[in-house]
Amino acid sequence: MLQRLQVGDPQEGIDHGFDIVEEFIFQQTMYRIKDPRRSLEFYTKVLGMRLLQKLDFPEMKFSLYFMGYEKAEDIPSDPSAHSEWTFSRKATLELTHNWGTESDPDSKYHNGNSEPRGFGKLFPNFYKINIPGTCKMKGIAFIKDPDGYWIEILSPVGMRKLLE
Repeated sequence: MLQRLQVGDPQEGIDHGFDIVEEFIFQQTMYRIKDPRRSLEFYTKVLGMRLLQKLDFPEMKFSLYFMGYEKAEDIPSDPSAHSEWTFSRKATLELTHNWGTESDPDSKYHNGNSEPRGFGKLFPNFYKINIPGTCKMKGIAFIKDPDGYWIEILSPVGMRKLLE
């Protein structure tokens, strides 16, 4: 049975120590991907994310794709403003592609969901979706991206109902 903590319980007795931490944000989570075309199609078409910025590093042979839930009209057209804007978004997803992995059949990344376990999953939330649930907790569903990373789909309304 779920037990709900009272508002404030997790913070009780914790002193942040510095006022500056009030300005901190959790900016990004990084996944290594094998094929950027497949990954970009999945994150844009299945999860409705937008490519916020792509950065290429030819000397090191890799590219970064920053994904998020931002409006197209909010993305700056000025390159320097664009980079600062990208790195000031909350909770973006950085997809890192090492060039050549898309054509290497032996190239694999550990997604944390097989042994040894580590990183678990992403949690996007969707207000306008009814998730019947495929696991013990109704209202929660799981899908996998092209690289095998788990994504837990949930609705804030569904979670409220689950916890009532």
